[in-house]
Amino acid sequence: MTARPEDYAPALDHAVAHTLAWLASLPDRPVRPRVDADELAAAFGGPLPDGPTDAAEVVDQLARQAEPGLMAMPSGRFFGWVIGGTLPAALAADWLVSAWDQNATLRYATPAVAAIEEAAAAWVLDLLGLPGHADVGFVTGATMANFTGLAAGRQHVLAQAGWDLDTLGLTGAPRVRVLAGAERHATLDQALRYLGLGAPIPVPADGQGRIRLDALADELARGTGPTILCLQAGNIHSGAYDDIGAACALARQHGAWVHVDGAFGLWAAAAPATRHLLTGHELADSWATDAHKTLNVPYDCGIVAVAHPAALRAAMGTQASYLVRAEAGPADPQDKVPELSRRARSVPVWAALRSLGRTGVADLVERLTRHARALADGIGAIEGATVLNDVVFTQVCAAFSDDARTREVTARLLAEGAAWMSGSRWHDRDVLRVSVSNWSTDDADVAASIAAVRRAAAR
Repeated sequence: MTARPEDYAPALDHAVAHTLAWLASLPDRPVRPRVDADELAAAFGGPLPDGPTDAAEVVDQLARQAEPGLMAMPSGRFFGWVIGGTLPAALAADWLVSAWDQNATLRYATPAVAAIEEAAAAWVLDLLGLPGHADVGFVTGATMANFTGLAAGRQHVLAQAGWDLDTLGLTGAPRVRVLAGAERHATLDQALRYLGLGAPIPVPADGQGRIRLDALADELARGTGPTILCLQAGNIHSGAYDDIGAACALARQHGAWVHVDGAFGLWAAAAPATRHLLTGHELADSWATDAHKTLNVPYDCGIVAVAHPAALRAAMGTQASYLVRAEAGPADPQDKVPELSRRARSVPVWAALRSLGRTGVADLVERLTRHARALADGIGAIEGATVLNDVVFTQVCAAFSDDARTREVTARLLAEGAAWMSGSRWHDRDVLRVSVSNWSTDDADVAASIAAVRRAAAR
């Protein structure tokens, strides 16, 4: 018998109440968790009960016991790693995704979510200035977006070299030469490892982490055969952008596939004030980004775009007699991503874009950039602090007199919990790293966070 609404109502009502209480706590609660995982292990562990527990009671227990161990990542004062918040429309849409429980794989089976995905994909291509004919896939995050784009690149360059990857595999294949900037993100190496391509050839970078074009030209000329070039739209420490257009021109001379890792920085293309950072990016072959970062949809939602649909579909598509396909129309969603079973993660993207509109997305991007500059100015004015990067987008790196002092200030800041800025190491220095990614961050959050750093540095 199909489940009745009343079977779900009590648990959902309790979940709504706990959700609203959590959201209401964000403006004032400390960002850091109050307890660690070891302290919570007993509350969630122990023997599995022999019998069932009422669903509403389970929700209450889950929310009550988890609350002290939650980090306020959706807070406007959270600047750790590169983690965005969640727009209201996107959060509500994500609830619908769970309620609808659609496996977003086939257009024939789930026409509503397929149509939503195709609409969201078209909007993303338009906003980001990417070729309208590109295929778009919605994956778990930027790591899998990089993986998927690079898989399409591997498929393409080996086919160009006359190697049948699908039949023969990688054993005995021509070596695929992968070039990447020395300051690439670690997930590129991870994706290349998954793909069996090994470590990339590192190309020297400048002081802001941008790939050096002279060094790139030399490295491209040093070898032959199938080649993939990985570029960066937004350095994790400085926010700096490779000169993508110029690098693409060099790569074309050698028949290389160009992949752009734009996990958070690709969204700069959606705003007039920052679009210049990506000049020529449309000349690349594949692009990766993460909608949970700058666009602020719930986890998980990476996006990959590939300008050569045949290569993407050859790399990712699954063929089986039981997969009933529509006779005509665009490719199925599962032809563009690694997963066959997956949630309809494009729905919150559609909701976020529909709620913001073109000007709203631009305003979001420009507001995040403005707050990053304000944080850099405020922290840079603190005695002993130095901002190490040119703040061109949403990333700020600061340091104090020496590594020990930087670690001390960072530890004090995190222990207080009024703001969260993750530590890191850049150019052989310990740094206080700030990433402005949350739509809800406002001027008051920026001022409170600067004050928190000042208190940490004054002790």
